[in-house]
Amino acid sequence: MLYSIQHLTKFHYASPVSESVMEARMHPRSEGNQRCLTFHLAVSPRCRVFAYRDHVGNNIHHFDIPGQHSYLVIVAESLLAMQPSAEIPSSLPPDAWADADAQVKMGDYWEMLLPSEFAQPTPGLLDLAKQLEVRRRDDPLSLLRELNQKLYDWFEYVPKSTKVDSPIDEAIASGQGVCQDFPHIMIALVRRLKIPCRYVSGYLYRSAQSHDRSVVDATHAWVEAFLPPLVGSDSIPPTVWSRATATFAPPSAVITQTCRPRAESFEAKLPASYRSPCE
Repeated sequence: MLYSIQHLTKFHYASPVSESVMEARMHPRSEGNQRCLTFHLAVSPRCRVFAYRDHVGNNIHHFDIPGQHSYLVIVAESLLAMQPSAEIPSSLPPDAWADADAQVKMGDYWEMLLPSEFAQPTPGLLDLAKQLEVRRRDDPLSLLRELNQKLYDWFEYVPKSTKVDSPIDEAIASGQGVCQDFPHIMIALVRRLKIPCRYVSGYLYRSAQSHDRSVVDATHAWVEAFLPPLVGSDSIPPTVWSRATATFAPPSAVITQTCRPRAESFEAKLPASYRSPCE
């Protein structure tokens, strides 16, 4: 299935600025069942756009607009091909913990195991881990599914209840937050179990039957956990819940990007023939 996506970001300044230096993370990744066939980034005022790949494979564009200007418009257009994902099992074999530990020991996963700026093992998080019974048991996949559901039930999704740079303790103390808070909390909990995981940002297409608590057209955030018995990473979004797909976002409805743009407007054009797996 093909996806045609247009992402529009507009900045209007109260008074002219002398220069804009910016990085844009809007180029969708090619990985798993997703392939980015074409990508084009247009900037106004016109400028020369450069690109590079970071250490985890993200495509990053950067540009500099010297001279005064009162607005900035960035248009990113992508064409992606999506293939159906393999069905995720309900659980893994009993020896999955040992297999995962062996794979992690041989690989370079330290960055996905250590605490980060927004995923710290604070006293509040440690207390939450006790209340949610977050400890090694059963098998890794079953535990992640259970934790995902518990986080969904524990926290209330309230737009603007936290800021983009709020520490996780704010959401833990209030019991409410937005989509970036829940992955940060889940990452901090899962890394204590020695399961490599990372934060992912992007967009989810959904229908009225998707049972999604997030705001329409907002960037979304979720967790990717490395489970060696499975092909690739397992994507888990604590904000989203769907009866048709357990607690997992429909893989064929996920366009993975690495951006958290602050856009005044956003438009995503999907093919007319597209139907959500939840329908």
